[in-house]
Amino acid sequence: MRKETFGATKQVLGTIANKVALGVVLGDAGVTADATGKKIIPAGTPVGGDQSTLEDEQAILVVSNDAKAQGVLEHEVDVTAGTGNGTLIINGYINENRLPASVTVTAEAKKALDGKVTFFKRNK
Repeated sequence: MRKETFGATKQVLGTIANKVALGVVLGDAGVTADATGKKIIPAGTPVGGDQSTLEDEQAILVVSNDAKAQGVLEHEVDVTAGTGNGTLIINGYINENRLPASVTVTAEAKKALDGKVTFFKRNK
């Protein structure tokens, strides 16, 4: 028998105003397994890739903290099996103070998302 613990993840949105999010498929490329063997992409992680999810809903996105970023994950995604389904914020407000300690958004990713996703730091 396998035992799993579930719980709510921390909310990365700064506000829900103007949030636009799409369902996406995520791959495990570049994701390292934790001590239990799970590959988890944390909420707030920029993801993207060569294929646009706006043009192809079956595009497999990967962690992309660079110019290929297409949005930010709203919730963590388990890609242990190779792919997983997630929710990608393509327009909205992200409070960087709410991001998990393991997530840092680079200036390059912020530039790629400029005009779509606004990052700010408020209310620790």
